[in-house]
Amino acid sequence: MSHPTTRVLAMLELLQANRQLTGGALAERLGVDERTVRRYAARLAELGIPVEGLRGRHGGFRLLPGFKLPPLMLTDDEATAVVLGLLAGRRLGLPGDATETALAKVQRVLPATLRERVQALQETLGFTMAARTGAAPAVSAVLALAAAARERHRVHLRYRSWNGAESERALDTYGLVFHSGRWYVTGHDHRSGEVRTFRVDRVLAVEPSDETYEVPGDLDPVQHVARSLAAVPYAHEVEVLLETTAAEARRRISPSIASITETEGGVLMRARAESLDGMARMLAGLGWPFVIRRPDELRAAVRELSADLAVQADRRTRHGVTPSR
Repeated sequence: MSHPTTRVLAMLELLQANRQLTGGALAERLGVDERTVRRYAARLAELGIPVEGLRGRHGGFRLLPGFKLPPLMLTDDEATAVVLGLLAGRRLGLPGDATETALAKVQRVLPATLRERVQALQETLGFTMAARTGAAPAVSAVLALAAAARERHRVHLRYRSWNGAESERALDTYGLVFHSGRWYVTGHDHRSGEVRTFRVDRVLAVEPSDETYEVPGDLDPVQHVARSLAAVPYAHEVEVLLETTAAEARRRISPSIASITETEGGVLMRARAESLDGMARMLAGLGWPFVIRRPDELRAAVRELSADLAVQADRRTRHGVTPSR
């Protein structure tokens, strides 16, 4: 709640929820002094919101009786855009409970005709992307890390690793990155002394501190997360010379899958693969001539894929049935 506008709106919410509050009570809840509270009250009055200052021992501030903010009004297109965003967010791995409750609230206030149309959209909309399960982080963790990254305030994390081990870490948060249905935070980890990437859904608690830091000027959180994910150890180290340009290779191959380096005769692709069969299919799908440098087992996987494709090309029937012409 560091931004003045945010605190002004928070004061309005407090006054709506309480009949009357003293200046001291408002100052304590907003984290400011009473002089600032009076300035916020004047700002609300400038916006046409009738905030009344009460003098005396039990004085303070209140909204004039009968005042209520007008309901949020959306056009049909705006409401549909909000619902579509929430539906897509649910599929992409955005915080689950928040998207579900927000979707229910929006649908509840829509006009009947539009609500029926939006419900039809929800029931018939399909996604080619598989839903991410168990990857939605806590909203409180996302917001706390985002605030820390913007204000450059160090945080203390309680984190659970992939094998269930819990640890305490001090982190200088450089940025949040959403990739392939998961949220990641990257920053300087004081426990390891290195720039590290952590999954936000494994963050158990975030505690901000008053300690500040500077972000290296050449650090790009998105690129760092992509390189970190590409460097996750797998069973096979792969090096393949692709006969294409670096620009074309980078357009087709995500940095989270492989690194691309220009070299004589094309570009060198380095990757780690859990399955050589999958790597063979990827190389075939790229459609460029290539030279396998390592491992030798990848050559066998490509040959097997080639043989399988040849069998498919020669097929004339399916389950013994000759297709009609």
